[in-house]
Amino acid sequence: MTKIHVVVDAQGLPIRLGLTAGQAHDGQIADRLLDHLGSRTIVLADKAYDADRLREFIQDQGATPNIPPKSNRKWKPCFSKRLYRERNLIERFFSKLKHFRRVATRYDKLAANFLAMVQLASMRLWLRAYESTA
Repeated sequence: MTKIHVVVDAQGLPIRLGLTAGQAHDGQIADRLLDHLGSRTIVLADKAYDADRLREFIQDQGATPNIPPKSNRKWKPCFSKRLYRERNLIERFFSKLKHFRRVATRYDKLAANFLAMVQLASMRLWLRAYESTA
């Protein structure tokens, strides 16, 4: 099993993609996906990314993390539920990605081939978003 990790922009279009093994922790790939953040960017992520190390990594780049704290956390960082609602852009991206049969059914056995198909599907989503605006 493989997990797809994605960074999307404010329109829900993918900017960075990565794969990990199904049993791997989500935080392992976060450094690679979040290493090009702009200043004044707000990072919305789920509880799996709630780690002090990752929060510091985001803040060192001038961005702001808006990640819900885990329930066992002693110190609760600042969190906005109103901003967090925008995280549905990621969920909608995955919904659109599942329209591509080859990605949804995982025909490819090799991770490199699967990632290539996810990237092709992502490019198609970008094209679809901009072909209707021209």
